[in-house]
Amino acid sequence: MANVMGFFHFLLLLSCFPFSLALQETHLPQINSNSVLVALLDSHYTELAELVEKALLLHTLEESVGKHNLTIFAPKNEALERNLDPEFKRFLLEPGNLKSLQTLLLYHIVPARIEPHSWPNSTSHSLLHPTLSHHRVQLSRQDSTGAQFIGTARVINPNAVNRPDGVIHGIEQLLIPRSVQQDFNNRRSLRSISAVKPEGAPEVDPKTHRLKKPAPPVKPGAAPVLPIYDAMAPGPSLAPAPAPGPGGPHHHFNGMRQVKDFIQTLVQYGGYNEMADILVNLTSLATEMGRLVSEGYVLTVLAPNDEAMAKLTTDQLSEPGAPEQIIYYHVIPEYQTEESMYNSVRRFGKVSYDTLRLPHKVLAQEADGSVKFGHGDGSAYLFDPDIYTDGRISVQGIDGVLFPPEEKSKEEKKTIKVATAKPRRGK
Repeated sequence: MANVMGFFHFLLLLSCFPFSLALQETHLPQINSNSVLVALLDSHYTELAELVEKALLLHTLEESVGKHNLTIFAPKNEALERNLDPEFKRFLLEPGNLKSLQTLLLYHIVPARIEPHSWPNSTSHSLLHPTLSHHRVQLSRQDSTGAQFIGTARVINPNAVNRPDGVIHGIEQLLIPRSVQQDFNNRRSLRSISAVKPEGAPEVDPKTHRLKKPAPPVKPGAAPVLPIYDAMAPGPSLAPAPAPGPGGPHHHFNGMRQVKDFIQTLVQYGGYNEMADILVNLTSLATEMGRLVSEGYVLTVLAPNDEAMAKLTTDQLSEPGAPEQIIYYHVIPEYQTEESMYNSVRRFGKVSYDTLRLPHKVLAQEADGSVKFGHGDGSAYLFDPDIYTDGRISVQGIDGVLFPPEEKSKEEKKTIKVATAKPRRGK
């Protein structure tokens, strides 16, 4: 009887051994209650702490804080709650975009201790620090005000939390790495940006009184039926109403959303606020470009940076329709990237691209390993390539404002000959 009880006791111990081993393997190390991570979860940066928990990053940060000190740049709650684009926030919280959310949050964490005195002393100097997302973030200072910046965000609350294993600095806005912004721009599937056959009512042939044969199907990605100049909204001197678009009443593309995306990318990229302001506030070109993209057209925007736009005079912008004409000359009705334009100018020397400012064309040529647009002193270089590319709209940053060459009108001198009747002589 004693042997039987001993055998059952051995089986009981054997069955409990794997379970206890599994508990030891899944047990997570406990962090100190005075840790910077605990301070982040208990701080007033509740929106950031909530995103860290949703991104499942607590275990990763626990391992990082055990190896070295951390510096966390925490955006204020308003930047994540009210100032953030709802579509971008919805994109981050989608389950399929967990990696993008993790990359964005780790972009705010530097695996080193950065104190307020670590910032450079002037704008001419800047420091780059690697982050946990393997992207590098820039530290800079503004000379006029002495404000400290991390990337494009101003530090508004340095040393908001100071702990032995890390420090938290409050910043004014969210930092968005370029890879996450590109993922957001490319979130649409290829099906959503492929062209569809225009729809229309059936037509009857008046001679045979039969239905006309439908036109052959348009291949996906083919150009729309109407030229882009016919689909543009004409000015009051041309027609009282906009010309009809080729897509019929059912628009397949969401052009307004794509235009909103590229304008937001211009603002977040930095250095192109004047261009975005003209598109949205000074003109209605953003709406017109969105309608063109909705109809199936593609556009390449040559965007001058803020330094170039600041050189425009009041006379150049004060004439009626002047801002529209300037921007029209910077929009090419083709889809071109930096690589495609550079390959063209390398192969052909000089290439003339059509613009929405008919009939003027913009000249492109290869110069100094880049693409140069325009003529002579009014030329501009391709400065920031591929700021935005989504298959329909391409935005290329240039360092100057382009103007078409002046047209010299020659007045023809018309000589009018007056015929004088000769008097008749009588017989």
